[in-house]
Amino acid sequence: MTLSPFPHAEFPLGPFTPYAGNPIMRPQGDTWESASVYNPAAIVKDDRVVLLYRAHAADIVSHVGLATSADGIHFDRHPEPVLSPSEDYDEFGCEDPRITEIDGTYYLTYSGWDHTSAQLCLATSTDLLTWTKHGPLFPEFNTFLPVGNGLPGPWSKAGGILPVPIDGRYLMYFGEGSIWYAWSEDLIHWTPCSNDEPIMTPTPPGTFGSFLVEVGPPPIITNNGLILLLHNAAVKNDDGSVYYSCGQLLFSPAEPSKILAQMNTPWLEPQAYEDKHGLVSNVTFVEGLVFFHGAWLAYYGQSDSTLGLATYTIGETYWTPGAAAAVR
Repeated sequence: MTLSPFPHAEFPLGPFTPYAGNPIMRPQGDTWESASVYNPAAIVKDDRVVLLYRAHAADIVSHVGLATSADGIHFDRHPEPVLSPSEDYDEFGCEDPRITEIDGTYYLTYSGWDHTSAQLCLATSTDLLTWTKHGPLFPEFNTFLPVGNGLPGPWSKAGGILPVPIDGRYLMYFGEGSIWYAWSEDLIHWTPCSNDEPIMTPTPPGTFGSFLVEVGPPPIITNNGLILLLHNAAVKNDDGSVYYSCGQLLFSPAEPSKILAQMNTPWLEPQAYEDKHGLVSNVTFVEGLVFFHGAWLAYYGQSDSTLGLATYTIGETYWTPGAAAAVR
């Protein structure tokens, strides 16, 4: 197995600091991205950060837009969406993309919304502009089991593909509600684990994932050969509102369905005004993670309305003795 190309990736990854100039992207114009811009996938191409972000007008029919940046902060947007509703299964939205590049091909997972069910779909490209859709990946799956979401029919979201194979097969973590996994030999056709055997379910009452857990960006291989998965987690308040923050999990490539360690406190949670106010308030939702110019950059949606950035510069630590002494 090829180990991580990132020599400074280890669990827990971070600490991440929200960028002081957030949001780095807001809605613009009066058409397809006029109401909300959020939940971006991220990848590095030709020494530029590329975001594939979710955007919509007041109709909340989502498209995927593209933006590029030389510094990871200031982005130039492509004028038109690069992925839009065109099929029965995504007629009312192409939502929440994640992206992985393997041997020159880009694999984009996204949620197709038909106004009844959300289904995890796949699209591929070699240039990030023109995409071929391959349809829903798990048409019989319900990732809200075993809890259930009270809806008929299938439900699946949030697919993150590990960019290196494990014993000749590719691994995907996926799921909203609970987290699951699937294998593929060709990156197009995927075989999921049993719908009865999630690898992570909502966390105990009183913790930050007690309502649901959901896959964040695609997993990475750390410098000690272990898989790190960032995830989004939510609690549901008595008034029906939600609060989304972000966690981390650690796996072994030898047993990628078994959690070795997890963060029990969020590494990112609503802090700024935009994190706490928007279409769905109190949400930090991470889907994009890249290593760029010596730093880890995490891109996230702020309350389903704007797009934020959090950074981790190599050398920063979660805790040092000097810092502990300073706060006494």
